Formats: sequence, structure tokens, C-alpha cells
Amino acid sequence: MEKEIKFENSSWNFELDQVNLYAFWNNAFSKEECQTIINIAKNKGLIRGTTIGKSDARDSKISWLYPCDNMDWVFRRVTDITLNLNERFFKFNLFGLNEGFQFTNYEAPSGKYGKHIDRSINNSVRKLSISIQLTDPNEYEGGELYLYEGDKGTLMDKAQGTLIMFPSYVLHEVMPVTKGERNSLVTWVTGKQFK
Repeated sequence: MEKEIKFENSSWNFELDQVNLYAFWNNAFSKEECQTIINIAKNKGLIRGTTIGKSDARDSKISWLYPCDNMDWVFRRVTDITLNLNERFFKFNLFGLNEGFQFTNYEAPSGKYGKHIDRSINNSVRKLSISIQLTDPNEYEGGELYLYEGDKGTLMDKAQGTLIMFPSYVLHEVMPVTKGERNSLVTWVTGKQFK
């Protein structure tokens, strides 16, 4: 008869980790609303997106959007969805959307954003990253958003109007757009230092 082996464990957790890799909200914005956001951003004008570090990691054009850009309805809806998803999937202490929205345009054949995280030292404490799919996936090829928890990435839904939320320290990338163009709206929800 084999002897039973017992493993001693000196810890006793009060709480289990409740932070998910991501959460999403289908149909956060309708097709018409997505087009309205695209029009507002393009009418405001696009500039080349930049990164800290490797200059070839990103190929995109951006526009910064704020409530005064006729975007108050977008801020309100994203706020409501953020509070709902945060309570259910992350439970972070949050301040708000303090950096505005970044509209991002990726065009074929090279529009992309290589692997990166959205936090950086001596910057606002970004706790949650949000990416909203604005373009109908039938209008472009490539441009997939992947989140990484290990070596293998998790493919995010490309459906138009979908809001995807994840902790800002999660590694992610936008694959090269090989046909057409992909438009997205991204922002970061800030809060106190993680403790």
C-alpha cells in the first residue's frame, strides 16, 4: 500500500484574485454611431501615431477627441459600460477617463501596432485599457487585436461596435492590416497606484 503524501501550506488567502484578462461589451455602439465617431475624428484631422522606444513598432494615424468635440455622448456611454465591467471583472479603484479618446486609423498594407503595454513610469496610472472596434470587419483584412497572458495570444472580437477592456499592464498588439483600413477608439481609465 502506497503512503499518502501530504503537502503543507502555511498560507490562508482571505480573497482570491478576481482580475480577468479581459472583458467585452457587444454592440456598445451602433453602425451609425461608429461612422459618426469616424467622421468626427477624420474631420478634426489625423497625425502620425508615435511610440516611446522603437519607431517601427507602430504605423498608424491618430486624432485626440474630447467631450468638447461633440463626444460627450461617447464619454457617457463608455463611463457607464466601464463602471459595469469593472465591478464584474476587475474591481479596480478608478478615477475616470482623464486622457481623452485616441482615434486610431490603421491602413493597408502596413498599419499595425507591435506588442506593447499601455502603462509607463512617471505617467498617469493607467489601470484599464479600452479598445472599441469602429470598422465593419468585412471592410478590411488583418488588424486583429491580440492580448497575451503567455506565449499564445487571445484573439479579440472584431465585430463593429464591440468594446474590449483589459488591464493596462497586459501585453497586446494590433496585427498588420493587409487590406482596407481599420479604425478604433481607445482610451485608458486611470486610478490610484496599484497596492
